[in-house]
Amino acid sequence: MTKLMIYGAAGYTGRMASANASALGLDFVIAGRPQDEPRLAVLAADLGVSYRLFATDDVPAAGAALAGIGALLNCAGPFMRTAEPLMRACIAAGVHYLDIAAELDSYRLAETLDDEARAAGVMLLPGSGGSVAMLGSLAGHAARRVAVPVKLSIALHVAGGFSRGSAVSASENLTTQTLHRVEGALAARSPEEVRDFDFGSGPATSFPVTLPDLITIWRDTGIPDIETFVHVTDGAFPEGDLAAMPDGPTLEQRERDRYHAAVEVTGQDGKVVRSVLDTVNGYTFTTIAAAEAARRVLGGEARTGFQTPAGLFGDGFAETIADTTIIDL
Repeated sequence: MTKLMIYGAAGYTGRMASANASALGLDFVIAGRPQDEPRLAVLAADLGVSYRLFATDDVPAAGAALAGIGALLNCAGPFMRTAEPLMRACIAAGVHYLDIAAELDSYRLAETLDDEARAAGVMLLPGSGGSVAMLGSLAGHAARRVAVPVKLSIALHVAGGFSRGSAVSASENLTTQTLHRVEGALAARSPEEVRDFDFGSGPATSFPVTLPDLITIWRDTGIPDIETFVHVTDGAFPEGDLAAMPDGPTLEQRERDRYHAAVEVTGQDGKVVRSVLDTVNGYTFTTIAAAEAARRVLGGEARTGFQTPAGLFGDGFAETIADTTIIDL
């Protein structure tokens, strides 16, 4: 089966992912909750595709909607609500699962469901686009520059505004404990342990945060000590009534606000290497990368169980997306 379903297509990133899937010439349908039908109907007409309606917790409806589908791309956050029912629905239906989650719980869930997915011949690929694809490629690239990497520190520079959906998802995950990986195990750390990273314009103060890359980079590289940071510009995290926020950054804003990432890897021999990634705006990258990942999966690039973008497609995946480059310092 080579048909893609994009769930959550009525949202900001879902619409962009759908447009990119159309540009790639993919055979796909869009889907979402019954209450999203008016917006889905308009989008379906614009793209010349059909749409399907079901709530993620409606097991019979989800099973019926997945008939004839080869892969599902979940763009409906918060993923702490949608990832589990859709992963389980995909496993039951024999459909590969992809999403664009940046929430740790989605990746822990994929670890938990790994055996079930393998038994069903299904792949779970959370983070098929977005920061996980960016940082995984950057980390893998830098890790190859030392003989035996033992520590990795990586930071994402978020520029420009948030989408309303991203802000809601982030706000619901603000109480998550700040973690890093020490000797292969996740451990708590102080959120006050800031450090500087140079993304290309001089040192920038970055704050430790719990990113899913603590799981994905570790799975891909086996590096025992990993820490993740974020540097946010342009007003930092939005405050106030999130429901009153704009749908997301405008095209002009996305073209202006590029994302960057920086990594530092230490080898067992004490050698330290640094690399930086420069790319388009995060929303642009995410939706292009997710559509491209879906194209590759439908084309046969799939392995059963929990996979990562860099592990599945290689460390060079991010550099195939839009205007993305990695530079060694």
